[in-house]
Amino acid sequence: MSERTETGVVIVGTGFSGLGMAIQLRKEGREDFVILEKADDVGGTWRDNTYPGCACDIPSHMYSFSFEQNAGWSRSYSSQPEIWAYMRQVADKYDLRRFIRFGQEMSGARWDEDEGRWHIASKSGEFVSRFLVAGIGALHLPQIPELPGIEKFRGESFHSAQWNHDYDLEGKKVAVVGTGASAVQFVPRIAPKVAGLSLFQRTPPWIMPKGDSEMPSWARRAFRSVPALQRAYRDFLYWTLEVRAIGFNGHPAVMKLGERVARRHIGKYIEDPELRRKVTPDYTMGCKRVLISNDYYPALTRENVDVVTDGVEEVREHSIVDSAGVEHEVDAIIYGTGFHVTDAFDDLDIVGRNGRNLGKEWASEGMRTHLGITVSGFPNLFFLLGPNTGLGHNSVVFMIEAQISYVADAVRMVESAGAKSLDAREDVQERFNVDIQRKLAKGIWTRGGCKSWYLDAKGVNRTIWPGFTWRYWLDTRKVKTGDFELSGR
Repeated sequence: MSERTETGVVIVGTGFSGLGMAIQLRKEGREDFVILEKADDVGGTWRDNTYPGCACDIPSHMYSFSFEQNAGWSRSYSSQPEIWAYMRQVADKYDLRRFIRFGQEMSGARWDEDEGRWHIASKSGEFVSRFLVAGIGALHLPQIPELPGIEKFRGESFHSAQWNHDYDLEGKKVAVVGTGASAVQFVPRIAPKVAGLSLFQRTPPWIMPKGDSEMPSWARRAFRSVPALQRAYRDFLYWTLEVRAIGFNGHPAVMKLGERVARRHIGKYIEDPELRRKVTPDYTMGCKRVLISNDYYPALTRENVDVVTDGVEEVREHSIVDSAGVEHEVDAIIYGTGFHVTDAFDDLDIVGRNGRNLGKEWASEGMRTHLGITVSGFPNLFFLLGPNTGLGHNSVVFMIEAQISYVADAVRMVESAGAKSLDAREDVQERFNVDIQRKLAKGIWTRGGCKSWYLDAKGVNRTIWPGFTWRYWLDTRKVKTGDFELSGR
């Protein structure tokens, strides 16, 4: 017999979003919540991605909660093990594990209008709550391309987010498909080990120098002794990163300065004109995610590394044939092809008012929300890092903190009004989406001359927040009563 749990709030996921939401509720003295986590530990994408070289591309002191700063970061850009350790420490400090149901993946959710509650289904039971907060993010469903003939392949194959640490790459011939953020980090780590590495590149990324260094012991001591110093350092990082939004939002001339730095970065490490041509993008910087690395280009110049710009024509039992007809012998294929982002919610079986299915609506009409948090027709449902709240220039943890504060305010508003539910007005949601798409149309993501994972199947940017993050913070400081309908008072 399946188990039924009734509570006030159900939070889905234990990444930065889910943990942050739970902490916000605990700070308000609430314990009427449950966190559903499909895995056996907290951490989200920072738990799952364990590939060699996995690290953050935002400075550590910004990629952490402002209310739970870590004086002990060992480097300016921390590695995955350190970030994951930080998240586990935060979960322990706020005693969150007793609220978490591990091994519980949300398989669907249904709004009951009469009750004014969500019925959330999982493998082993049902959870019933007034409020549902989805902190599932978009970087958790690996995107694996359907290569022609892949079913014939007899070697090892895996995605970077599902790294097979039991498979020894030493002396193997390896194909890496994709040159995104993950590949730029793990290729330099595996290149010295493998006998040969064929790197299949569709579009080269813009790569800037990585200003990474060890955090001096004196700085760590100072941050521990005088927390205000660390806050000042964090503020400095925030505004330094925030300035970059100018270039992304309708001022491509600013990006040209960045392109000059990136071209010098290529020239510093790559002398061969043919290889230099292969790795130099032909689109405006910022159109795709800008990456940072100091060891990627040197790795490509190794004798055992071959950058292949001809696409995959066919996969055979022990090789890949490119579109130029060249056969590359390989023992293993590693996919560095990112995640399902704009289609990450297509299979979500979330049913709101009048039988409306959110996944189906978003799949056919595109993802639409109000402020990336609420969806008209789906009362008391909140998304964290939902559509159009991703960033290309600053820390998403800043966005998450703005959102968890907003959600908490919305919950308080419903309860103080003695209402059952809160639902975003359709006209307010429509205005938000029209406005955001108008701004995105001026941005580098639309005019930069590339196709990216920021865009959905119809070419609409459903991922990025266009503009300064401080503006988003202002927009979400307080819930505007007029944006919503309160029902069941």
